[in-house]
Amino acid sequence: MKHLLTILMLSSATLFSCQISEKKSDENTSPKNTALSQDIFNPEKEGYSLFWEDQFNGSELDTTKWKIRGTGPRRIGYNDPSMVSVGNGNLHLMYDIKKDSIMGSAIGSYETFNTTYGYFECRARLQKGSGPWSAFWMQSPLISKGEDPATFGAEIDIFEYFKGLGDDHMTHCIHWAYGPNQQSCGQLKSELEGLSEGFHTFALEWTPEKYAFYIDGLKFHELSDGLSHIDQYMILSMEIPPTLEGIKNACAPDTFMVDYVKVYKKL
Repeated sequence: MKHLLTILMLSSATLFSCQISEKKSDENTSPKNTALSQDIFNPEKEGYSLFWEDQFNGSELDTTKWKIRGTGPRRIGYNDPSMVSVGNGNLHLMYDIKKDSIMGSAIGSYETFNTTYGYFECRARLQKGSGPWSAFWMQSPLISKGEDPATFGAEIDIFEYFKGLGDDHMTHCIHWAYGPNQQSCGQLKSELEGLSEGFHTFALEWTPEKYAFYIDGLKFHELSDGLSHIDQYMILSMEIPPTLEGIKNACAPDTFMVDYVKVYKKL
């Protein structure tokens, strides 16, 4: 792709950027927790039963549960299957700069598993750098077909981790009515100390009445905007920014590591 020299210069600086990012994280000692409640949500105690899961055991992606998503151009880069791997009980979704390509990754359950309502949870370790971002989200296959989310569904961003906004900062969002009249609930912000370190759980409770967003079992947001009442599918992705400026502080390579995904239902 074009801007090869710029890409190579950015690539040579990424290791230093990673080291600076990690140092900042170590220096950030202010306690943060903006959860609505300190009560830990347990889906099984709330009447949910485990319905679907992937523990990412084995040495390759289970294609009965997931497919590589969106291979091809993605913003200023390219989603490539080589950036997706499974090993040591984890899914690895990578971002990297190779030769003249900025590469990201994604998997989705569109061809294998779609459902309506439930408690959707992943346990994951977030990426180290700023710019590219990790995400766990749900999508409607009909979202661009009409404007009523009840009928045509929504994009449900269970989480997006833009580290440039802060080590302990996470966002969530609902979008619907893809097209000229697209709607959004607006960015929902959460703060939790230690978010950039180790593994955490990220979850959505989706019912006929609401969406609720959880981190480590703590509820951070609840809303009824853009409620979908149709089957949707899950996506895990390591997203590429829209501009070269967006990757100047990125780590390359960088990894969004997922331990498991579980779906609970009230049967």
